[in-house]
Formats: sequence, C-alpha cells, structure tokens
Amino acid sequence: MSTALLLFALAGFSADEPALALFDGESLRGWVAEGVSEYQRDGETVPVWTVRDGLLSCKGKGFGFLRYKDREFDDFTLHVEYRMAPGCNSGLGFRTGAFDPKRSRDTRPSYYSYEIQLTDDAGKPATPHSTGSLYRYVAPKVNASKPAGEWNTIEVECVGPKIRVTLNGELIQDVDQSTIEALKAKPLSGSICLQNHGGDVEFRKVAVKERKAGGPASSSPKPKE
Repeated sequence: MSTALLLFALAGFSADEPALALFDGESLRGWVAEGVSEYQRDGETVPVWTVRDGLLSCKGKGFGFLRYKDREFDDFTLHVEYRMAPGCNSGLGFRTGAFDPKRSRDTRPSYYSYEIQLTDDAGKPATPHSTGSLYRYVAPKVNASKPAGEWNTIEVECVGPKIRVTLNGELIQDVDQSTIEALKAKPLSGSICLQNHGGDVEFRKVAVKERKAGGPASSSPKPKE
C-alpha cells in the first residue's frame, strides 16, 4: 500500500475510526497539478506545488489546482488544515473532475461542482465569496477563519445531497443541495482538490473517511474508475 494511503487518527475524527491520509507528508504521490503548475524564478522553472518540512506548499502563481487523482469519493468527511500568507486566495474543491484550462468555466470546481473559498479575510463579513462559502452560491453562517499565519482546520461532510462544513470548530454550512435550484444538478461524486489562486498557502493533515448514508464512516474509499 502507498504511504499516501496510510491510516491515522485525526482530531475531529473518532479514535476508533482512523482516517485515510491523502497527503503523506513526504511527496505529492497520488496528486496531479492542473492549470498553472510551474513558474520562473531566477531564470529557472520551478513547481508551484512542493512538499517542504512535512507540509504541502503552494507558491500561488497563476491559476490552477492540485487534484487527488487516485480516488474519487461520494459520501465522505474530509479533514484539511491550512495556513495562509497575507493576501492569499485559495480554495478547496470536492465532488469535482479534472480541470482543463481551455474549458475553465466548465471544469473548475466552483462551476462544475463546489469550491469552498479559502482566503485571507479574517474578521470580515460572511458573503457568498468569503472564506467558508460554497463559492458564488451560499454564504457561510459566519466567517470563522483565523488571521494569516495561523493554522485553520476545516472539515467537510457530504452524505447524498447534504453538505455540512465546520471551520475551526464552528458549523458554517448546513445545506441540502436538492432544495436549492442552482445546486440541484451538482454531482454527488468526484475528486478532491486544492486551489492555486495567487497566494502562498500550506496544507497538512489532508485526510478523508468514506461515509454511508445512515451508517458509520469507512476508511476504504472506492477506487477511481
């Protein structure tokens, strides 16, 4: 088994239900960069996405995504911790597909499925474009993000059409997409991805548990077909 698929316990997940690590802390194994993936620095071509000191680091050049390509998920709980530089704009995509820059509007998560906005806006009002929003569709109940430089913890639970998002211990989204006209046709299965959108951001403890409607979590997501 790949080290990217090791099981481990995380705060927020019950100890008797270990989570499946999507990021192994050592490599980008299992992930693929889509959109802008490289930039020029001191005359050299360097990657936007790297692993440094056990953290998944994004330098925030251009626009693109880092998508977990080895598995797709339908019902799940996703745990991610992130830390931003001042002025950063990023996001968390789920139930999405591959991003094609030539078909950007059709394939980016915020149109195709969902993007949870992550940006440096601590203390600002909650809007459909603020941290924790289902970007451009649903504002969070509150903007619960911490200031740039501090670690944030976000958990996303999807079971059928129901989506719940908790940020830093506060429930900020509790949505049933089947009751919202603009969301009814959104897919109920797909990939998880992280966004590069013009700012330095680091991620750690990216982990998921598959869930069954009305049942307990499982640590065995289905393989991508």
